[in-house]
Amino acid sequence: MNECDGPDCEKALENLYLFIDHEIDNASCAEIQSHIDECTPCLGEYELERVVKSLVSRSCSEVAPEVLRQKVLVSIRTVQVTEDTSS
Repeated sequence: MNECDGPDCEKALENLYLFIDHEIDNASCAEIQSHIDECTPCLGEYELERVVKSLVSRSCSEVAPEVLRQKVLVSIRTVQVTEDTSS
């Protein structure tokens, strides 16, 4: 974290993920947006988290190659069979 302190920074940073995901009420959202607009360290933290979330989101949308998918399915089935026979 970048030298953020005080109750406004604390509240903004505690609710940052809810704010980024639009999962917070409009009044709180406006309050956090106002704070971020005026607080350089919190704006930096917001930008960093938004970029990381975007990168993770893009990475999670990739599809595994079919060969890998089949190997994983075989491994899962093997584990399931092993569990059933060991009971």
